[in-house]
This record gives sequence, C-alpha cells and structure tokens, in this order.
Amino acid sequence: MVTTVRKKYLWRHPSGRWYVRIKGRYVGIRAQLGTPDFDREYWEILSGKRSESKTSWTALIEDYRQSQRWSKLKPRTRADYEKVLAYLSEKIGTRDVKRLTRADVIKAQRANSHRTRFGNYVAQVLVVLCEHGIDIGWLSHNPAKGVRALETPPDRKRPHIPWPDWAVEKFRAEASSGALLIFELGVGTVQRPGDWPRFTWGDYDGDSLKLVQGKTGKPMVIPCTARLRKALDAARAALVVAPLPSRPILVTRSGNPMTARYVSGVMLKERKRLGLEAFDLHALRYRGVKELAWAGCDDDQIASYSGHSTTAMIHKYAGEARQEMRARQAREKRK
Repeated sequence: MVTTVRKKYLWRHPSGRWYVRIKGRYVGIRAQLGTPDFDREYWEILSGKRSESKTSWTALIEDYRQSQRWSKLKPRTRADYEKVLAYLSEKIGTRDVKRLTRADVIKAQRANSHRTRFGNYVAQVLVVLCEHGIDIGWLSHNPAKGVRALETPPDRKRPHIPWPDWAVEKFRAEASSGALLIFELGVGTVQRPGDWPRFTWGDYDGDSLKLVQGKTGKPMVIPCTARLRKALDAARAALVVAPLPSRPILVTRSGNPMTARYVSGVMLKERKRLGLEAFDLHALRYRGVKELAWAGCDDDQIASYSGHSTTAMIHKYAGEARQEMRARQAREKRK
C-alpha cells in the first residue's frame, strides 16, 4: 500500500521525472509516481539504503565479461563495446535488467543522436547484453532487438577524400619528421589509423612489418615500401640506444606510446599548418589502395596487403584509380 505521508524532499524536473533532493544533490526515482515502488525508492534514498537489484545491469555486464560472447570479440570490437559498457554502467548500472522496454532502448539511442555511431552502438550492445540475459535466465525475450538504427544526417556525412598527388608531395616535402613517419606508416602499410600506434620495433625486420589487425584479428605480414623503410630506418637510427622489441614505433617526445587520439592530434596540427585539412587519416589507407591499383594489382593482391574483409571498398577506391589509369592510356592512343 502506498503511503500518503507528504514527501517534502521531492522535486519534479520539467521533463516529468521525479528526484529526491538530499545533501545538496538530486537522486532520480525510477518508478512511476503513485506506485508502491515509487514510495519504496523514496524512503530508501532518504535512508541511504537504496539497494541494487540482484539482476542489475552492473551484474549482467560483469557476467557478460566472463562469457565466451565477450572473449570471442575482436580487440577492436571489444574496445568499441567497452565505451558503451562504461556508459551503461554509469547511466543504468543499478537498475533491474527485467524492467527494460523497447522504448527505453530507443530513448537511450536518441539521447546520443548527436553522435550517431555511438547511439547505434548503445542499441547494438543492449541487444547483445539482453541475449546474454536470456542465456542466464534473467530475461525471456530481447526488448532491444529490432530497434531501427539512427541515420547520420546528410550535413554530418564526411566522405574520405583520397590524398591527391600534389598533397602527398607537399606533405613529404614540408612535414616534420614525426608526422612524416606517421604518414608513411599510413600509406605504406595500408592499415587503419587505429592500428598504426600498435606497431613495435619487434614487428619490423628491416623489410616487413607484422601486425594482428585490431578490427578483424587477422594476422598480417606487410612488405614495406621503399619510403616507409627509409622513414623507419631513420627513426630507429635517431634513437640514443637500440630499441627493445616491445617498444612502440610511434612515441611521444617524452617517450610514451602514442595513442590513436594522440596520432590524430599530431596529424591534424600538421595538416592545418600545411593547408591539407581536407585529407584525413583514414584517407591515407585509401591512397595506399589506389597506389596498389595503379601498380596493376588485382583485388585479391590489394586485399592481401590491406586486410579488407570484403571487396566493396577496394572496388570503390581501386576502381577510381583504374578508371583514371585507363583514361590516361586512352588519351595516349588519341594523340
């Protein structure tokens, strides 16, 4: 039975949600006003004894981390999921998994519509967590399944523009040595920017680089271009002592390993200085694909170098290179 005692510490947000003001902070009440659960939550918050459900999201996430669903994820996917799991733990960690509704999933997704990719990841990870909840008997159905993905607004879609010859020449002629090493790793290895900081000196044998791709988990042996070998050899020669095999190739001035964000910052600063902001890091991978196509490589040869799991993107960028090359050959025949 719901008590009728006046709850003087209640405060209602304009959105309609109720909060309890206690010790200068506001603690939200999840239950509906006028229900026994609302009354119970109110007194638990005031007494400091608000209990966490045994089937809370925090507990489900912890159990999920111990499962094969988690251990089988590729490193890149796991890193993406980690961000969402941290977000869910903060936002709904103490809530009962069994109370999740489809409307809740859509609300969480829309709350992150300003970052479309993350918003869609929230819904995607909730699907996975609910499937795990079904596996361990906490749920009988998956309320997150079938939620439509958010579409990126047209004004926020930014296509990657492959670096043209003049931009490549300008960067190689005027960039700092540190930025140039990053650049040559990008073009020379044809790998994703997130993988560049993961190369260590032990991965380089003077001719090739070894890598297990973060996104696909695919092991790669990547023969270096002449320019990349020159940049790597110069960077190694500049070190005071011979590097340990475990030492990352890309390090900050203080000697700490560069993160993907740090690499992005270094390159953005240099691109701004040189007036090359239009050409981003991921476009270096596309530039590498185009150079392989110009060299006459077929799709299988390009995929063996880039590690693309499908040929769709290879067709796109290699196709552009091949069209240009054939057009130039046709022009020669017209003379």
